[in-house]
Amino acid sequence: MTCPFSESNNSCAAMSILPNSPNDLPSKLPSSRFTFWLILCAMILLASNMRSPIVALGSIAPVVKEALNISEIQIGWLGAVPMLTFAIGALIAPAIGKRFGLENTLIVMIALLTAGMILRTVIPTWSGFLVGTLVLTLAIGFANTLAAPVIKQRTPKHIPLITGLFSLTMTVTAGVVAGVVLPLSEQVGWQWALGGWSLLGIFAMVIWIFLRLRLGSSSHQAVDLPTLGSSEISMWRTPFAWQIAVFMGLQSLLFYTVASFLPSIWVSKGLSAVQAGQINSVFQFMAPISILSLTWLINRGRPIQALAVFAAVLNVIGILGLSYLSTDLAWLWSALMGIGCSAIFTLSMMLFSLRTYTTNQSSELSGMAQAVGYLIAFFGPLGTGWLHEETGSWDLPLFIMLVLMIVNVVIAWMVSRPVMVDGKKSLSQKQAK
Repeated sequence: MTCPFSESNNSCAAMSILPNSPNDLPSKLPSSRFTFWLILCAMILLASNMRSPIVALGSIAPVVKEALNISEIQIGWLGAVPMLTFAIGALIAPAIGKRFGLENTLIVMIALLTAGMILRTVIPTWSGFLVGTLVLTLAIGFANTLAAPVIKQRTPKHIPLITGLFSLTMTVTAGVVAGVVLPLSEQVGWQWALGGWSLLGIFAMVIWIFLRLRLGSSSHQAVDLPTLGSSEISMWRTPFAWQIAVFMGLQSLLFYTVASFLPSIWVSKGLSAVQAGQINSVFQFMAPISILSLTWLINRGRPIQALAVFAAVLNVIGILGLSYLSTDLAWLWSALMGIGCSAIFTLSMMLFSLRTYTTNQSSELSGMAQAVGYLIAFFGPLGTGWLHEETGSWDLPLFIMLVLMIVNVVIAWMVSRPVMVDGKKSLSQKQAK
């Protein structure tokens, strides 16, 4: 079995020597064309449900606030809940996925996600909306974590491609929903405008059940790989795992902070509200360009380490421009941050698979890194808002953000080296020698 991506050769080698068991035999075979397209469709439908319920609320928050007669603080909690539940879901997902199988767990989580979307619209109260949001975001936390090991398990020859399309779908779907949910609410009401997207969840559940029936279940792997690395690796004690957790966490901290305050910052620097809103759209719309370019470059054999460092540097330049440089180039600073954030998120998802030997390790690394990463991100908007209120200026929070992005350049270089999760050289590097 040969991989087209040099960075993923180690993944293919590891997968090819795994012992077979009667229950898991379909998942150990090389990826057929049918398996590839089935996994691709399943991942695209899963991704279409993983950001849209969250951004839809942000776009329609004033309408929901008025309809439910709730306060700004309660709306703020609805915005903060996802990062906490993402972290909790990431923390417990690997053990659940290992115990019950990746596909089985994801089917249940898609059902919960869909139920959460429906719940917060059929019970139009604060408690109903909060419980629905908790349920659906916890399910998304599971899906965030288990997506990478499923890709590694089912399509080890196409990890960068499917991961890139998965990330791209999340971004594009979220952008579409954010743009249409408010006008849609004026036509059919806010409950249908929010709850109607549960149809995507139903479609996703159907395709994942079909996938489970045709391909079987990915259960836990009791595997010993003495020639490649130990399968018994504690991610909480592994330097690489902490590096990728911080790498992803600092990116998420920047993304959620900028998403929350970018228009306000530009207005404080003299731009009109309309101009600030347009520039905020530039930040969001850079994601598809970033993800497609990154996937294409990796497919062409460009080194991951160079791409990771370049993405981190773009974030530094963007936050530097936002803080100290000309507002005439506000669109450029926002675009650079949009490209950098999207590229780092997608690279992190890829590294969960490319730098591990087994599906179990991919799941555990994904869970540990995302749990830590989203906890780091949780303090971005909260800390930035608090510092702004205390100082009456954006200068201090922006300076701190700049320092953190400079630190992330160093971490980008460390985390993207061609080494596996246990610190050993990747198979592709060994073959090169």
